[in-house]
Amino acid sequence: MKPMSALLAALLLAAPMLRAEEATSSAVKIKPKASAARSARSGGVTPDTDVIDAPTTAVLDNYGYSARSRFYSRGGLLQYLSFGVYPGINLGASAAIDGLIGDERNVRMRAPTAQVKYRFYEGDSQFPSFAVGFDGQGYAYNTGIRRFNQRQRGFYVVATKELGVPGLELHPSFNVSDFDSNSIFGSIPLSINIRDKAAVLIEWDNIANWSDSRLNAGLRAYLTPNFNVDFAVRAIGAGGLYSDGARRGPERIVQLKYSNSF
Repeated sequence: MKPMSALLAALLLAAPMLRAEEATSSAVKIKPKASAARSARSGGVTPDTDVIDAPTTAVLDNYGYSARSRFYSRGGLLQYLSFGVYPGINLGASAAIDGLIGDERNVRMRAPTAQVKYRFYEGDSQFPSFAVGFDGQGYAYNTGIRRFNQRQRGFYVVATKELGVPGLELHPSFNVSDFDSNSIFGSIPLSINIRDKAAVLIEWDNIANWSDSRLNAGLRAYLTPNFNVDFAVRAIGAGGLYSDGARRGPERIVQLKYSNSF
């Protein structure tokens, strides 16, 4: 009986230890949820919310922010600030300053404008993602008519779909610049991401008629996961003059963008 009593006592003492080990083992097996603060693409670079001028369906993450600086012709600077205020919703503002850089004598700040984007459908293997938004920023301000020669995008609907090759994405969109003319414009941008190191950007924008459409092309270099630099040419092959004497194109731009989250 003594050996049996000793064995029973040993089992009773070992039971709490076994339960503790099982609890520890179960706790180790529980994995934390993957963070949604990064892009869905491998490599972790922040999402490309725009191609060159045209939008994509990508948005900044909740509590995310970005600052984008575009240097354009005649010493101009166009500055954007954007914020992820709610999952799938971005708010932003922009302002252009003509002649800020270099020896230009006429420095003039243009009225700030607003941007809003709402990604309402995430897409899947068969269907693209979709977003709607508003962009009030135009280009090449005409002081004679007090409006931009290249009108603001206005209200738009955009889709993004990968075309069967990793990194190759199409971002078609339709937009209404203003409701005075009710003209509908189109845009067909294409981006080719190369291992999150660089991206080739091509877009046929402002499509309503051939003379007013613009062909833009550029290269984006991802220097860090949060910082990229764009080199692009807008309105390739365009000619003629606007009513204020400004050239219709081409125009070289450099753009810097930094993105992060609070």
